[in-house]
Amino acid sequence: MAAPMDREPGVLAHDPSDERWAAPPPPVARRVPRRRLPASVNLACFLLTVVTTLIAGTLLTLEDFTTGTLRDVVLTPRLWTIGLPYSLSLILILGAHEMGHYLMCRRYGIDATLPFFIPGPPLLGTFGAVIRIRSPFTGRRALFDVGVAGPLAGFVVALPILAYGVSRSTVLHHLPRQGDFDFPSCFLLDLAFRHLIHDLRPGQLIRLHPVVVAAWVGMLATFLNLLPVGQLDGGHMLYALSRRLHKPVSIAVIIGLIAGGLLLHGYHLILFGSLWAAIGPRHPPVVDETGTIGAARLLVALLALLIFILCFIPQSPRVL
Repeated sequence: MAAPMDREPGVLAHDPSDERWAAPPPPVARRVPRRRLPASVNLACFLLTVVTTLIAGTLLTLEDFTTGTLRDVVLTPRLWTIGLPYSLSLILILGAHEMGHYLMCRRYGIDATLPFFIPGPPLLGTFGAVIRIRSPFTGRRALFDVGVAGPLAGFVVALPILAYGVSRSTVLHHLPRQGDFDFPSCFLLDLAFRHLIHDLRPGQLIRLHPVVVAAWVGMLATFLNLLPVGQLDGGHMLYALSRRLHKPVSIAVIIGLIAGGLLLHGYHLILFGSLWAAIGPRHPPVVDETGTIGAARLLVALLALLIFILCFIPQSPRVL
């Protein structure tokens, strides 16, 4: 009787090539978009900023920032009408700046929020206004146009407000009182004083109309936003002009801000430089990095540089 043959090797129960038994694909991380805030938040921030700038304008008009006067003004809303010229002027300048960004985003199909006004303490009444851009920039031209539109719009609105306020400012024929605020000048303000105030002599002090202070805040915001740093308006423009130069120029400007602030007693320069040193000079890439911005935008960049120089405010306000 023949001996039994060895059994055939067993067959795998499942074929590895069978898609039913293939290893599952690794999970894909998906970015969940943040929920858009309702328009009521924008409205609430705007109304609160109206109140704080009305109070600030009232105190500027009364030229009294003592605690007692502040308490009386806050508790007496009928006095707030005194501060209406300052409040309206400042909100128009800041609103024009942010709407310039917003409308340019709409033109290029970039998702952006409506402006958020930020209320502030009684001296100025606001920390400015911002919009939040929620989608990437589509190209270098879009990045440049969105960046430059805000400062240009705010500057255009600030010019007639500045001229109106300077024409109603007066020369002081006595020494300033203790506790008065000294707002440092800039090239544009010096030009306005020279051409709109007659018989102004070197060294004389000027009693600023509150509307001039509103224009001063607008010029400060324009100067700071045009700094070629990070994701500021000037940083957007610089990245659109030269992606390679953006980071080294941003770092140099941050160092220059802190050093210049220490030398010139410009505490706002130190604060801004320190803030961007913490944030970093990084700028996110645009969707299409190819292409050029064109010769016309180079001329606009030179115009923005001129506005930056005119609005440059190296020193901070001080109490006399």
